[in-house]
Amino acid sequence: MPLSGEAIRTMNYVDDISVTLRRIHAVLPSLTPEERARVAEHISKAEPSYASVVAAIETK
Repeated sequence: MPLSGEAIRTMNYVDDISVTLRRIHAVLPSLTPEERARVAEHISKAEPSYASVVAAIETK
């Protein structure tokens, strides 16, 4: 069954998220421990989180 345009766009958003996460991962070694802690806190408080979106997909 072919995918709808909305499904393809959504998959492209996931690809964009992956690119962003790779960029974050690449810069982490250059951050101080304090900066890394602040970034980690910021990511953990971001909503919706990646995990919450995956949970929503799995329950619908």
